[in-house]
Amino acid sequence: MGRIAALFPGQGSQFVGMGQDVAERWPAAREVFERADRALGIDLARLCWEGPEDDLRLTANTQPALLTVSIAVWRVLEAAGVRVEAVAGHSLGEYSAIVAAGGLSLEAALGLVRLRGQLMQDAVPVGRGAMAAIIGLDDAAVRDACLQVEREDGGIVVPVNFNAPGQVVIAGETAAVEAAAGKCRERGAKRAIPLAVSAPFHSPLMRPAREGLTPALEETAFAPLSVPLYRNVDARPVERAGDVRDGLIRQVDAPVLWTQTVRAMIADGFDTFIEAGAGKVLSGLVRRVDRGVTCMPAGNVDQIGKVLERIG
Repeated sequence: MGRIAALFPGQGSQFVGMGQDVAERWPAAREVFERADRALGIDLARLCWEGPEDDLRLTANTQPALLTVSIAVWRVLEAAGVRVEAVAGHSLGEYSAIVAAGGLSLEAALGLVRLRGQLMQDAVPVGRGAMAAIIGLDDAAVRDACLQVEREDGGIVVPVNFNAPGQVVIAGETAAVEAAAGKCRERGAKRAIPLAVSAPFHSPLMRPAREGLTPALEETAFAPLSVPLYRNVDARPVERAGDVRDGLIRQVDAPVLWTQTVRAMIADGFDTFIEAGAGKVLSGLVRRVDRGVTCMPAGNVDQIGKVLERIG
């Protein structure tokens, strides 16, 4: 086993019931939920564990809920002696990664992601924006399809999530996304799947959200990280507070370079990854990037037990 890193999932990994068995099993996890409830002034634990699903899927709720579950899991792993040499998070998950690395308190991060979620939701009127996952087409072809639509039709559509080889998400104005999805199919994409999301995240249409979030991030005190964070915006490892803040500002309306991030970590000697939080989306993406590395989900009691058995 080489170097170990922790990964933290983003929006789309949520489900009703997430984190409940972990909080019932370990006091350290339960304390995280209690702190989140107090910080937000809502019963976040109940929302995570009982729903309703429609409320959990509201962006302003989803983001603090996923962060709380990730940090609850991380505190259990940390208390059991798990140590990592780097962290990374997918979009929203970057905030969880920063908390885990000591750059933000849980309470400060919760306030930021709740604001972030609300600003992202409000940035684009419902129905104006869309996202679609393009499966089975290389990055360059997806970019070309988007550029063709923008050039010919004038609509806004760009690749926003480079998740794994052959899996790119596009976002922008609804008609432009639909047109680009069609051109991707013409270029040989196996599938072009519309995503059930409320806004075109990480696209230029999120500029108002970036502008709204920037003052809050600039006013927030960040601490230097205990281990490097590989940033979404450029797949570069950073530790200084200013670089961490800059990455969070830029990522609101910039693409998530997840494939590039995983490859950069592997090139730096990381071959074991722990996905701390709800679901196992990132574990699947890491395997698609490189099947020679190990990525272990740690989102429930059984999964955490397997992680601790192997490396704890």
